[in-house]
Amino acid sequence: MLIEERFSDLSKIFLKVWSIESSSKWSSQNPANGQCGVTALVVNDLFGGEILKTKTPEGWHYYNKIDGIRCDFTESQFSEIPHYQDIPSNREEAFSDTNDKQYSYLKTQVLEKLNR
Repeated sequence: MLIEERFSDLSKIFLKVWSIESSSKWSSQNPANGQCGVTALVVNDLFGGEILKTKTPEGWHYYNKIDGIRCDFTESQFSEIPHYQDIPSNREEAFSDTNDKQYSYLKTQVLEKLNR
């Protein structure tokens, strides 16, 4: 399976499993809101690559770079796509945007959906 197809499938999975359990900022009107750090961590677990960040008016926004491709599964939370700065980040910084419970929940849900 091509990486683009896997990313498309993963995007659909995130939309199904993001919830108040994975971010306290979640809402049904904006399911990606507040999901960037926890999502970047799960994507990093699955595909490796780099975690990057960009400064937004709301604070740091985390996303991934895999095989030279920027992968931002949570950009839909913004009314305008951010101007990506692609600043190198790491798991520790991305984890500052979430907690163990949210991370464990999201990772478990994604793995269950991927294994079906």
